[in-house]
Amino acid sequence: MKISMRVNNNERELEVDGQTPLLWVLRDELNMTGTKYGCGKAQCGACTVHLNGNAVRSCVTPISAVNNSSVTTIEGIDNKTAAAVMKAWKSLDVPQCGFCQSGQVMSAVDLLTKKPNPTDEDIDAGMAGNLCRCATYVRIRQAIKNAAAELEA
Repeated sequence: MKISMRVNNNERELEVDGQTPLLWVLRDELNMTGTKYGCGKAQCGACTVHLNGNAVRSCVTPISAVNNSSVTTIEGIDNKTAAAVMKAWKSLDVPQCGFCQSGQVMSAVDLLTKKPNPTDEDIDAGMAGNLCRCATYVRIRQAIKNAAAELEA
């Protein structure tokens, strides 16, 4: 199947099986390894990317659903919300092993884009699909609050 999509603001055309998950197209066809494989069942969030501005789990998104769409990965996210999230992540030393962090950041940016001043409950709900084996949830929540405060200032 011929697929046309915009990845991190670059037009791409690929010939791939339409059932191939977006994650594998990003990693294997486009050599973009920032998006991680976690569970393969959309339950851990390590593979989170933005599809037309919304967070999706790329491990269960068939490439046929992406045709003529815009995909943003951790390598290409570049806006003031992402900058605030990454700054907060660094200042609080959120990552430990770091494996889940690209998915966490993508979900946090999606959350703050939709809810600029989230409550603890909003953060818990917005980040519920992202698992961290190092259990940095307290720092993740604080980083999101710090990013929200910076964006509001």
